[in-house]
Amino acid sequence: MKGVVISVLLMVAMVQFMAKPEVEATVTCSQVTSALAPCLAYLTTGAGAPPPLCCSGLGNLQKMAQSPSDKQVACNCAKDAAARVPNIKEDAAASLPAKCNIQVNFPISKNTNCQ
Repeated sequence: MKGVVISVLLMVAMVQFMAKPEVEATVTCSQVTSALAPCLAYLTTGAGAPPPLCCSGLGNLQKMAQSPSDKQVACNCAKDAAARVPNIKEDAAASLPAKCNIQVNFPISKNTNCQ
């Protein structure tokens, strides 16, 4: 009987380790806001090129948001941040990744569907 109990406990432990845990987002809105803060002047004027700190922040954000849940959190945070600044130029926001030569997996816009 003791051997059966140990076998069952061993099987339960093996199943626990084999099951993939649900991945939680590790990106925070604070990180997203900090990464995009240097872009504010460019996003509100749409003039010229984005500053180097803006592009490096966008690149860091891209590196941070790797999992689907991280991308969704980053997208929602960027969308919320954009909504708090009423004079953001949508065309400047849409062109930001291209002007920084960075491909992001979510658009920076007030109207983005982050689902």
